[in-house]
Amino acid sequence: MARLLDYEHGISAIDAHYQRPGLAALYLIVEGDRVAFIDTGTSRSVPDALDVLRQKGLAPPNVAYVIPTHVHLDHAGGAGELMRRCPNARLVAHPKGARHLIYPTKLIAGVTAVYGPEAVARDFGEIVPIEAARVIEAPDDFTLDLNGRTLRFFDTPGHARHHFCVWDERSRGLFTGDTFGLSYRELDTDKGPFVFPTTTPVQFEPEALHASIDRLLQLHPQYLYLTHFGRIAQVERAAEQMHELIDAFVVMAKTGRDVENRHARLIQGQRDILLPRLRAHGCRLSDAKLDTLLALDYELNAQGIEVWLDRAAMKMGN
Repeated sequence: MARLLDYEHGISAIDAHYQRPGLAALYLIVEGDRVAFIDTGTSRSVPDALDVLRQKGLAPPNVAYVIPTHVHLDHAGGAGELMRRCPNARLVAHPKGARHLIYPTKLIAGVTAVYGPEAVARDFGEIVPIEAARVIEAPDDFTLDLNGRTLRFFDTPGHARHHFCVWDERSRGLFTGDTFGLSYRELDTDKGPFVFPTTTPVQFEPEALHASIDRLLQLHPQYLYLTHFGRIAQVERAAEQMHELIDAFVVMAKTGRDVENRHARLIQGQRDILLPRLRAHGCRLSDAKLDTLLALDYELNAQGIEVWLDRAAMKMGN
C-alpha cells in the first residue's frame, strides 16, 4: 500500500518507494474532478500513484497534467508510464528537458553512466517515451489552468538547467523539486527541518542556485513541497541553510580540487560539513545511521561537484 501524506488544498504526497521509504515523493493536486501530478518517481512508482487516485474516487482519465520538475529519473522516470496509463493527460516540461522525455535515449545513457546498467534496470525500470503531441513546454512565468486553479512556473537553474518550480497560489505553496535541496524527516528535531543541497550531476551551478532560491523567496511561500521529502514550513530558515551550505560545499570543493583521491575527499568533506551542523540542530541519530541515511547523497553530490570543478578548471584554462 502506498505511503500517503494528505495536506490541505487537495495536495497529497505519495512515497515513490525509490531506494528507501521517505527518500522521494510525487505530489498529487486534486481540483474538483481534475488532477495534476508533480514529479512522478520512477515507472515502479506509477501503480501506487494510480492506487491513491482510486482511493480518492478518481481514475486515470481524470489526470489532466503530469509535471516533472526536471528530467532526473527520480523525478521524471515514471512520466512516460504515467502518461501511457492516463489517456487525457498532457505532459508539462521545461523547454530544455522536454526533448529528453520525448526521445529518452540520451537521458538513459546519461543515467546509466552515473549509476550503471544493473542499477538503472533495478531502480528505475522501463523509461517510456512520450508522444511529442502530448507535451507542453513551460518557459519562465508560464501559467497553467487546472480546473480553475492557476499553477505558475518559474525557471530555476542551479541544480539543473532543465529545472522549474511550480507555484500554487491556492495553497501559497511551492513545489520545489531539488531547488531547495533535501530535507529528510528522519533529521527533523524540535528546531524543525534540516535542509541541505543536492549537487547531483551534471549541471550544479552555485551562483544560479543562490539566485533561484532568492527569486522564489519573493513569492513569500507558506510551504515548500520538496520531492525529497514532503512539506516543510520555516521557509526563510530553509533558504538560510541552503545558502550557507552551498557556500560551504563550494569552499570545501575548491580546497580539495587538486588533491589525490579527490572523490573520496569530497565525500568526507560533505560529512565534515553536515555532521557538526546536524548535531547543533539536535539530531540524535548515530554517526553510523547518518552515514547510511546520507550515503547515496554523499556519492551523487561528490559526482556533481567534480563535474562542476572540472568545468570551472576548463574555463580558466587549467
